[in-house]
Amino acid sequence: MGMYLQLAAVSDATIARLHADPPLVWQLVAPDEPDRVAAARAESQPRPGLLSRLFGAGASPQLAPAPPPLALGPGEGDLGVLGDFEKSWHGLHYLLTGTAWEGAPPLNFLLAGGHELDIELGQAPVRAYTSAETRSIATALAAQTTEEFRARFNPTEMMQLEIYPEIWERPEEPDDLVDALGQLRETLDTVVGRGYGLLVIIT
Repeated sequence: MGMYLQLAAVSDATIARLHADPPLVWQLVAPDEPDRVAAARAESQPRPGLLSRLFGAGASPQLAPAPPPLALGPGEGDLGVLGDFEKSWHGLHYLLTGTAWEGAPPLNFLLAGGHELDIELGQAPVRAYTSAETRSIATALAAQTTEEFRARFNPTEMMQLEIYPEIWERPEEPDDLVDALGQLRETLDTVVGRGYGLLVIIT
């Protein structure tokens, strides 16, 4: 087990629908498990009060029909391996910002910023960035060189700051984290090229 980062491509229209109906995010995260959306909707319904449960509240109200599923465009949704960053998220944030949890926008986007959806899938609320915001992130990331990121890698400080998963003194970690940054660039370039925004999901 652990904390894992997943990025997904979403249109601005999809982001608007997710804000209106947050359980629909399960359609993006677990497309092969359609019951997750219904279960999340049920969990979000208010529970009856004690008196209502003791004495009853009359006939059960008619439930409104469920909203339709998301109509995803080409290349929208799960990015597969390209959007899967596993446990590298905290190390990436450190290289992008030089901090454990803070940092200036837009390069702090993995842990802060964006627009929170009213749902948690694991460790943190899901956050969305519009297509315009995602372009700004990609532009800021492109302005940084691989050499600059590699120079920021400081395993002693990363261990002191408890950068998850606290494995940074292993000799392969600098190359692995820089490779993950290359993947992050490719992911953002792909999402921007498709004209989409971004979902940041930590589970």
